[in-house]
Amino acid sequence: MTATLPPRFPITRPEIERVVTAFYAAVRAHPGLGPIFAVHVTDWPAHEAKVADFWANSILHERVYDGSPMAAHVNARNVQPGMFSTWLALFDSVLLRELSPDQAASWSALAHRIGRSLRAGVVDRSTHAGGIPKLR
Repeated sequence: MTATLPPRFPITRPEIERVVTAFYAAVRAHPGLGPIFAVHVTDWPAHEAKVADFWANSILHERVYDGSPMAAHVNARNVQPGMFSTWLALFDSVLLRELSPDQAASWSALAHRIGRSLRAGVVDRSTHAGGIPKLR
């Protein structure tokens, strides 16, 4: 079985970087997400550059990202399943503000797909069958 890449859509690397910068400015100001990220991110420009590389990999199929988003979210130990809907809603609002409607819709669909995967990885690692939390 051949793995398929996400569909490309018209966007430039500078637009990706602009969205990432705007998103993390919104994250830092968010009362729920800001403190979660502040525990882990001490160098915002480096974090934003790494996330921009992730999205360039995901959207433009560049091979510039080196990391594991799943491992980062699991190892953070303070990421809860319910945070993903807040994260995605904030991300969607930034996409709509920064991009054309078609670009925003395409990137949002990809972000939601990735978010579902990350959420499943966090939930599966922290719960037993039936959603019963594991004791740590």
